[in-house]
Amino acid sequence: MYTPKPIDTSKISLPEELLQLTEEIAENVHDNWSIGRISEGWTYGEQRDDVKKTHPCLVPYSDLSDSEKSYDRTTALETLKLIVALGYRIEKD
Repeated sequence: MYTPKPIDTSKISLPEELLQLTEEIAENVHDNWSIGRISEGWTYGEQRDDVKKTHPCLVPYSDLSDSEKSYDRTTALETLKLIVALGYRIEKD
């Protein structure tokens, strides 16, 4: 049986500039997901249909509902927190 064991990032507090980066990463995550789907033959559809390969999230990030954006934001935020938890620093040139 699979038991997920992610690295604990609950005590990581990110500085404001990294929190602002979260939204840009979230949009990029969505765009990469979309490219993958489109390359597999998926198109926009009002409902997800695995047989017809349609998906309602094949729209620009800005057009996603807040609940859909939340998934990408969480992925971005947890990735940033993991990088910090592993001892790396993120600096902007």
